[in-house]
Amino acid sequence: MLYEIKLTTTTTYERYANAGRHLLRLMPLDGNLDGQRLIAGSLDIRPSPKERTDAYDFFGNRTTEVVFGESHRKIEFTVRARVDRYAQANELDLSPLLGALPAELNMVRTLDARSPHHFLSASPLVGSSAPIAEYALALVGAEMTVFEAVNALNLALHKDMTYDGDATTVDTPLEEAFEKRKGVCQDFAHIMIACLREIGIPAGYVSGFLRTEPPKGQPRLEGADAMHAWVQAWCGMECGWIDFDPTNALIVGQDHIVVARGRDYSDVGPVKGVLWTSGDQDTEQAVDVIPL
Repeated sequence: MLYEIKLTTTTTYERYANAGRHLLRLMPLDGNLDGQRLIAGSLDIRPSPKERTDAYDFFGNRTTEVVFGESHRKIEFTVRARVDRYAQANELDLSPLLGALPAELNMVRTLDARSPHHFLSASPLVGSSAPIAEYALALVGAEMTVFEAVNALNLALHKDMTYDGDATTVDTPLEEAFEKRKGVCQDFAHIMIACLREIGIPAGYVSGFLRTEPPKGQPRLEGADAMHAWVQAWCGMECGWIDFDPTNALIVGQDHIVVARGRDYSDVGPVKGVLWTSGDQDTEQAVDVIPL
């Protein structure tokens, strides 16, 4: 599936901001391992930064670091990209039984960006949790394959949690969201990652774009699509990494465009930075994902 993507992120400050430095992860990834090809892409920044450095982080995500030298009341980041997204075949369950996964993990001798060993232990935003471990263990059994266990948790979280944009913020701990059984895609992803790690399955966080469909008979609204988050799970030597979307109870396919992968949100945040200012700030985001 060929997509035209536009993302605009605008932050407005109550008072002038100075000496801003930001790290951006906004450009879609390019590569067969992610099931997509970046045909073309551009990142426009206003006001123009004093310094700009484009690079890749450890996990292979495209990064842009910018430094602003002048006072400003508003920053606008605009991404335009054309992406060819192709579904990766997951029809056959070739994953081992859950109890056999540790042996397969021991066979992985690399520590590169795709190594499952980076995604098995606690990370900055996903630690160990007794209630989450109890929840996960109640849903899986030794007779399940790894794929079956991951999908069982994927479906259960969708059933047991309610999507509520007002229930949490970007800083809400996953334990609080789990206790409420409410949250947004970031919360669904973090909770599922915690569940999988508690039962010994390596899992990580994926950020990206999700193509959405308007209600039948209604026109598509400009800017109505959104940045999204889902989960990658390592399902053994034969299956490797497979992406699951607990917010929508899906195995990820052609409607999800990958921007960044990491252990949790702290590794893939689209805009992170520091600056001198005071007062409030307001951030708005508009995303268009248009199939061509």
